Amino acid sequence: MIKGLLPPPGVPRVLALAQLVCRTGDGAYYICSALFFTRIVGISPVKMGLGLTVAWSVALVLSVPMGHLADRRGPRATAVVLFVCAGLAIASYLFVSTFTAFLVGACVYAVAQRGGSAAQQALLAGSVPEGQATKVRAYVQSSYNAGLAVGSAFGGVALLLDRREAYYAVFALNTVAFLAAAFVLSRVPEVPRAAAPRPEAAGGGHGRSVFKDRPYVVVTVLNTLLLLHIPLVDIALPLWISEHTAAPVWLLSLMFMLNTVSVVLFQVRVARGVTGLPSASRYIFRGSALLGLGCVVFAMTSMGDSAWVAGGLLLVAVAIQSLGEMMQAAGAWEVSFGLAPAGKHGQYQAFFGNGTTVAEMVGPLLLTGLIVYWGAPGWILLGVLFTVVAAAMGPAVRWGARARSRTQSPPAPGAAVPGV
Repeated sequence: MIKGLLPPPGVPRVLALAQLVCRTGDGAYYICSALFFTRIVGISPVKMGLGLTVAWSVALVLSVPMGHLADRRGPRATAVVLFVCAGLAIASYLFVSTFTAFLVGACVYAVAQRGGSAAQQALLAGSVPEGQATKVRAYVQSSYNAGLAVGSAFGGVALLLDRREAYYAVFALNTVAFLAAAFVLSRVPEVPRAAAPRPEAAGGGHGRSVFKDRPYVVVTVLNTLLLLHIPLVDIALPLWISEHTAAPVWLLSLMFMLNTVSVVLFQVRVARGVTGLPSASRYIFRGSALLGLGCVVFAMTSMGDSAWVAGGLLLVAVAIQSLGEMMQAAGAWEVSFGLAPAGKHGQYQAFFGNGTTVAEMVGPLLLTGLIVYWGAPGWILLGVLFTVVAAAMGPAVRWGARARSRTQSPPAPGAAVPGV
């Protein structure tokens, strides 16, 4: 089992190690940051929320330019520089005493983190053999979740101590983690830089910007809707469990652990079934259908007064959703790599990755209104949304594949031969 979790030697293992190190620091940071800024620094929760919204909005706007920079200057060099910037931004929090300083640090961190992640995906796409991108991405995602799990344990210790020095140690850990990840990424050979852009037929995928690739834009928008499952565990479910079910709230930690461990142990196995764009479309549909089924089971947890029944149904629902999440993610990775033109993975991965940022920004408000205030019908509607959007993804992917074939460019890593 453990041996199967290790990526192949070489570039895949280096990329997974960088992600493991980086996300260990982030896992500790995510657990502690809210309490640090509100209780230690003295920033009000409203101001903190506003600052984070502004920061991630700036990152959303600048992500594609950062991805384009990776294409033009080299994804490895760009990722290394941006990871160092993210580490320095975290280090600046040790000296924050005003909202303005917090806002500047948050903006730098958000831009560097999103841009660095896009550059890292471009480095992956340009470094692994054709047809292996999704497999390697699964190893990286497994390392991502493992890092968050380990980091959250460190963050939990800091919360238990609840002292300024403990929070400072967490920020120092995250700073060192980003710097170490930058060093690890510097050991990967640089991939060839993109040639100067040239105009092509509209929608062909080789235009000056990803925004002109209409099939890719449509696929990204559809995938963003499917990513609304991301804020469920940390935003919607705590409120749902406490207000609409008889289950104890502490069960949420077990659900989070089940989801995280499942991805660490099984994401690579699940991704093996994705071998090209046709199988990717099938995985996205089946995974999203499971997400929809999980929503139906969540809706059933509000029926009855038994804590045991509600708790059991909650665990079943999160297990179903974990499998659906892994299948949907594996298919989405293949699509994001397979429909991106060679030499433009930086901006394409940045644009596709923006779906996660949008889901995390819009999802909490949407899911709170849909699920917490509307109740079981909201869960059913969300499940229907997942299924309908997934059904539309297949035609959109085929449209993108036809557009790619007309450019007569070599297939991108992870892509199947067009013409599905």
